[in-house]
Amino acid sequence: MAKPHHPPAIILMGPTASGKTALSASLAQSLQCEIISVDSAQIYKHMNIGTAKPEAEFLKQTPHHGIDIIEPHETYSAAKFRDDALVHMREITERGKIPLLVGGTMLYFKALIEGMNDLPKADPMVRLMIDTLAEEKGWPGVHANLMAVDPETAARLDPNDSQRIQRALEIYHLTGKPMSEWLAKPKYVYFPYTPINIAITPSDRGVLHERIAQRFQQMLEAGLIDEVARLRDEYALEPTMPSMRCVGYRQTWQHLNGAFGIPELFEQGVAATRQLAKRQLTWLRAMEDEREVAQFDCLASDMDERVLDYIRQELEAHYLGGEAQAGRRE
Repeated sequence: MAKPHHPPAIILMGPTASGKTALSASLAQSLQCEIISVDSAQIYKHMNIGTAKPEAEFLKQTPHHGIDIIEPHETYSAAKFRDDALVHMREITERGKIPLLVGGTMLYFKALIEGMNDLPKADPMVRLMIDTLAEEKGWPGVHANLMAVDPETAARLDPNDSQRIQRALEIYHLTGKPMSEWLAKPKYVYFPYTPINIAITPSDRGVLHERIAQRFQQMLEAGLIDEVARLRDEYALEPTMPSMRCVGYRQTWQHLNGAFGIPELFEQGVAATRQLAKRQLTWLRAMEDEREVAQFDCLASDMDERVLDYIRQELEAHYLGGEAQAGRRE
């Protein structure tokens, strides 16, 4: 069988609480790889509890990239992730190892593998203008403004989706063209790797929901409320900032503002996390329709062994036919 021209990259995807971190630890022990986090919440420094970051000892022992890279008041984008990830992947490959991309931010995976539209960069002054407008009219009012200039984009956005409404209106003000017109242009695609796509999904979604509830309870017991209180005081954060719109952090902020008590915080946090998992699974189904993705039951007791065997078979069949890059440690 002919060997692929491009080096391999392992793409490990799954919904929240599916066991991606534990599986990546198992794979890292068995394969010559370095981990790149594909998680839009774990990029933030000091946000440890609510983002379910890997344990400090695991991060110390196993090379990771894409974790703790910006402060909570800073912003990041799918385009920036793509640029950073490609640099990490090239460096990992040059070290003779395999990039292992792990996470649940499906937009990042899509941007990396399928490329990005050439959209204009963010402009702080334009964003400030839009934020000021939102303070006066509310985001549904800003959404109405977007509907007037870009009805196609506005039709697919929730009237309270502040981040996407802001970006779409920003693009219009910067260029005079609607975002829908920019997105219709061909993407620039550069992904010089042969992906081994793996999705871990639950055979019983009810069990995943139980895991989500258990983990959010553990976060509360570990000090999530204190973490959010400390962060917003130390960094003068606002609830509209991307870091504080992360699942769990948004609800905890509302609790700290007196919107509801701890029992309601638990209910709201679990419900929001379940909705996140639902969206992630929807993204995964769409990805499986577009490309070859190997599915594994994240609830199976032998999931780690099955995934590892599959990866080794793929590497041995398509690459070196044996030892070095199949990743067996001496």
